[in-house]
Amino acid sequence: MGSKRIYFVSDVHLGLQVDDPAAREARFVDFLRSLPEDTAALYLLGDIWDFWYEYRDVVPKGYVRVFGAIADLVDKGVDVYFFQGNHDVWTYSYFEELGMKRLEQPALVDIDGKMFCLGHGDGLGPVPSGYRFLRGVFHSRVLQFLFSMLHPWIAFRLGNGWSKKNRLSRHEEYVFKGEEEPLYKFAAEYEKSHKVDCFVFGHYHCDVSMKTPGGAEFIILKDWMSGSPYYLYSSGISTIGGSCQNSDM
Repeated sequence: MGSKRIYFVSDVHLGLQVDDPAAREARFVDFLRSLPEDTAALYLLGDIWDFWYEYRDVVPKGYVRVFGAIADLVDKGVDVYFFQGNHDVWTYSYFEELGMKRLEQPALVDIDGKMFCLGHGDGLGPVPSGYRFLRGVFHSRVLQFLFSMLHPWIAFRLGNGWSKKNRLSRHEEYVFKGEEEPLYKFAAEYEKSHKVDCFVFGHYHCDVSMKTPGGAEFIILKDWMSGSPYYLYSSGISTIGGSCQNSDM
């Protein structure tokens, strides 16, 4: 892949009515429009939308500029990959119609000879049973079908209301537990059976950069509530860019 640039982004939470959602969306569009010509791929690591649910014939309104910028990247030959996060899990086919490519976590990707393990990060490792149950509910085909029976006017208000309430209920900044964190334990166990040079995740809404027991890079990307963080890999050099300030998970 030579000197091509690879970008990774997570947790933009488009549509979340906290802080300044219009400014956050504008920052994201500016980021997409500003990617240089030698960009080869963009990995969207989940929770790009704060709530997303698409029916067979209906998708959430808005985000025209975001989708336009993504479509332009695809038309230019940039590979745009996406993972489902815990907030935008209900994506079915619309993103693929735009030319985006779905990946399932944990995805092991060879980038210019360097092995990356990628994903949103939720549900990996020994997470509490309560959260694992909730994640199973969100991924249940039966419950998704039942939810689709609701009129979009009701469904979107329920989903957006729950998401906002969940966000506002978290008043304290999440403190990453280091080696005791389930996601770190997942990485330490995963690299025993897979060659991995770098793990990149989101979900935790905090900056993390450390090494695994096997010597791989372990990166967690900050959310976009007050900045425009991204991870860049090019020519064997990795960089965390954008302004990253503290915010609640």
